[in-house]
Amino acid sequence: MNTYEIIKELAKEKGLSIRQLEMNFGYSNGYLGSWKRQTPNSIELARLADYFGVSVDYLLGREKKETPKHVDLSEDDTVFSFDGKEISKETMRKAIAIAKALEENE
Repeated sequence: MNTYEIIKELAKEKGLSIRQLEMNFGYSNGYLGSWKRQTPNSIELARLADYFGVSVDYLLGREKKETPKHVDLSEDDTVFSFDGKEISKETMRKAIAIAKALEENE
């Protein structure tokens, strides 16, 4: 797959058309389509990679998409962090209780 096809697939996963994606990023109509024939701008590639949560290498077809990591929140030996700061065990217990309550209410 080329870069355009990869972006089109990622957009589809988010429920977006290529045109909607172009509009969201302020691109002109057909801008992403031009990537079928020419090398994409590295700055725009980085913006799209960040948006989709993938690497630029993935968008260029150089690596496979990473599979999501599954973490068992109840594991006692796992250290969690948020915003660069370690989360205390008590805060994690509260977060798990909130998650359970939300899950039960769905």
